[in-house]
Amino acid sequence: MLECVNLQCTRGDRTLFTDLNFSLNEGEILHVKGVNGSGKTSLLRIMAGLMLAAEGEIRWNSKNIRKLREEYQKDLLYLGHLPGIKADLTALENLRVNNALGGNEISEEEAWNALGHIGLKGREDLPARVLSQGQQRRVALARMLVSKAKIWILDEPFTALDVKAVAMLQDVLSNHLQQQGMIVLTTHQDFTVSQGSLRMIHLGLNEATV
Repeated sequence: MLECVNLQCTRGDRTLFTDLNFSLNEGEILHVKGVNGSGKTSLLRIMAGLMLAAEGEIRWNSKNIRKLREEYQKDLLYLGHLPGIKADLTALENLRVNNALGGNEISEEEAWNALGHIGLKGREDLPARVLSQGQQRRVALARMLVSKAKIWILDEPFTALDVKAVAMLQDVLSNHLQQQGMIVLTTHQDFTVSQGSLRMIHLGLNEATV
């Protein structure tokens, strides 16, 4: 179980949300909604252990993630709003390096297969700087195809994707839920999943509706 306990987020002199409580179980996907500036990305970064909350804590299996550290990170895949790839590395190199940094070593064959499946066949050896925004996004999203993490935290994963890629990503999310994975995401786009249970939380005006 992933738990958010009495969470408060403050940026400067502004409180984005306070007293936020919810839990997420296996096979569940949580859609975090809210207007720009309501704290969606901040919440995801707090849940990923990349940002400190003003108050409260995130618990993984009843333990504070600050105490678990690397143990929690091994169970986590975080993809931010930006692709987070290096322009001088090829798509193949980016995928292998990013996975290695996350503690998930993958073979060259696994990387080729993932990039081909995500729609980058023929572009695996191209440097990221010559890829379009949508193609760079696919390089980042390919990490999901080789991930062994239980928890996926995804900030606007559908950005810059065409209709075909959106449908494929929905299938990837559904498959992760079917395998008892857990997902937290933000998106301004409509999406559907064929497996698991969809929940929503709405941030705004210093309060949250679960």
